[in-house]
Amino acid sequence: MRAALAEAAARHLPDWKEKLTPHVLRHFCASQLYFAGMDLIAIQETLGHAWVATTMKYIHVHRTHVEEAWLAGQQRAADRLKGLIP
Repeated sequence: MRAALAEAAARHLPDWKEKLTPHVLRHFCASQLYFAGMDLIAIQETLGHAWVATTMKYIHVHRTHVEEAWLAGQQRAADRLKGLIP
């Protein structure tokens, strides 16, 4: 698998040919599954991790995603409070 991955990376992603490993792909896949909405526990099971803390190390979240989620949460809270506070 490593040889096939190295060959594919050299052909299609030359800048990544030395860096792209099965382990890097696990990190990428875990992050993509998370962003697609897959539950963290389901990702843990998929990766075969005993601890969810290990899975969390595999998921890389960009700062803009955190900021957007925070703003969305603030908006939901504000919408719920409308009419409750005079």
